[in-house]
Amino acid sequence: MALIITDECINCDVCEPECPNDAISAGEEIYYIDPMRCTECVGHFDKPQCQIVCPVDCIPLDPAQVETPEQLQLKYEGLMVAKSAL
Repeated sequence: MALIITDECINCDVCEPECPNDAISAGEEIYYIDPMRCTECVGHFDKPQCQIVCPVDCIPLDPAQVETPEQLQLKYEGLMVAKSAL
């Protein structure tokens, strides 16, 4: 699954720089996680870094974006290939 930021977000800015896939960006009211870029840090870390640093615990799994660990790994690999082509 990708992660999602809930409306409990206080816009503290700590999650965005922690994302190794640049999946987090500022939205109109709260931060947003791009589900096409979120791998839950698979390929980078053992645990999602944004969840670790979030002071209000507002970054749960997104039930609308169900993915297996294998799918997350493939997404990570695709992102790395695209990044190396830049």
